[in-house]
Amino acid sequence: MIDRRRVTTAVADLLRTGTGMPVGLGRMPQAQPPYYLLYSVATTLSGAPFADEHEDISLIYQVTSVSGPDPKTVSSTGTLDQAEWLADKARQAILRRDPTTGQWTNPLNIPGAKVIRRSLETEPGGTSDPNDAIISYVQRFRFDLTPA
Repeated sequence: MIDRRRVTTAVADLLRTGTGMPVGLGRMPQAQPPYYLLYSVATTLSGAPFADEHEDISLIYQVTSVSGPDPKTVSSTGTLDQAEWLADKARQAILRRDPTTGQWTNPLNIPGAKVIRRSLETEPGGTSDPNDAIISYVQRFRFDLTPA
């Protein structure tokens, strides 16, 4: 069976290295915006019961891109432009493939598992919070895995 915790760690590492931005697992990282929040959202198993060591799994993760004020500029706010830029970087880090080999540009290394598919599940887009000058942009990605 594939350990979800290892997948979460690998997705966070991929997002961090593929974008060069801080990533918080379910909470704000120790960084000022811009950054990403990664949430584990849903799990689907296919085939045999839990006792099967060869169970395939589909996991959905929410990536929230967080834009915020510039700490060096008084009265600045996050911008939709920055939030969309972050969302583009996340989408490219997770989904971009090498056109000659068809392989993903950023590997997702998970001990004991092979990624069969990565896809954008949904992209509700940007939202803002005028009280704290933060704009966020939500995307959900599906990762389908099989035991290696």
